[in-house]
Amino acid sequence: METNLDPALSLSELLDRQLVYLCELVDTDSRPARALLTDLLGPSALRPLSRPPAWPSSVADDGTPVEFSIAFNENERPTLRVLGEALAPVPSGAANLSAARRFVRARAAEFGLPLSRFERVHEVFAAADPPNGFGIWQSLAFGPGRRPEFKVYFNPEIRGVDEAPGLVTEAMERLGLGPSCRAVRQRATRPGELGRLDRLAFFALDLHDGPHARVKVYLSHHDAQARDVVAAAGAVDGIDPDEVAEFCALAGGGTETFARRPLVGSYTFLGGARGPAGYSVYVPIRSYVDHDAEAYDRVSALLSRYGFDASVLERAIAGLTRRPLHAGVGLIAHVSLRLGPPRPGVTVYLSTEAYRVFPPRRPMAVGEPGRGEPRPLCANRSESE
Repeated sequence: METNLDPALSLSELLDRQLVYLCELVDTDSRPARALLTDLLGPSALRPLSRPPAWPSSVADDGTPVEFSIAFNENERPTLRVLGEALAPVPSGAANLSAARRFVRARAAEFGLPLSRFERVHEVFAAADPPNGFGIWQSLAFGPGRRPEFKVYFNPEIRGVDEAPGLVTEAMERLGLGPSCRAVRQRATRPGELGRLDRLAFFALDLHDGPHARVKVYLSHHDAQARDVVAAAGAVDGIDPDEVAEFCALAGGGTETFARRPLVGSYTFLGGARGPAGYSVYVPIRSYVDHDAEAYDRVSALLSRYGFDASVLERAIAGLTRRPLHAGVGLIAHVSLRLGPPRPGVTVYLSTEAYRVFPPRRPMAVGEPGRGEPRPLCANRSESE
């Protein structure tokens, strides 16, 4: 299915409209968010949506170099996160990697960000030409009354799948977390499957030096069952295995083996702790529903179960699309459960659908329960401006 957006819009114009709406939703000033996103995407984002992406980013299924998410946090108001890939004026894997480093250093100068940890590890995850195009991604987080927060994602497989374990081990040792890394690897993967069914997906750093500055290691678990991520979560003290299993069951709609897109788990390391302080599990819900109305119903139920206001999700969706949710799949891409410090909660990941709406796997039947037409708040406001 083609996008239902105005093809005369540029990517930057579309994302700007969506971003302004989402910033209003979480009660934060949109001006710094808009400026940061403009700097991140560069001039290639000025291409009209009638043309294919200047760079087919793997941030989103349709090649858009941006994904939004709403983080629902215990005892805090929701925050907006923007995952993006820096685009060079003439995009390529190597040029985008250089652009990402320039973006980090420019933001450090602008916001006074400490880069000691970044400088210790960025050369570990370097390659002359990233084989799958992904070098560094950026995460920008915005919340009420807070300065923007920054995180970088490195690609452990930037030199190939076989090199990933060694690169992550070296990065962890450079940060003084070598023993923690070895302990986690023993619990995080199925026997003999590291680099095969269990792969190192991301290595992430918070760009601040506060007590809750995180190092995160992500693994994708292909053809996994909930019991596999339950076992992986067992490397973290205090994690309730039943909670992890129940979350996977509810988000996956009872899926036994996640054979389409993989489950993903991540470990959070804080300060000089000898082991991980937290664990998160990410369910690629778009691969285990027939359409987005089904995904919406599942995620709304999860938010309510954890005591969060599901109407925030409804309003976020209304700011991104004007299509009926049953008319496509992939708008709600992932849902994750965050356990342990610093901010436990649930995060919902949303596609911009800038270049494509993927058709539903099965049309919604007449009378089938599920949310249909969203209220197009963003579309209505944009048309009146």
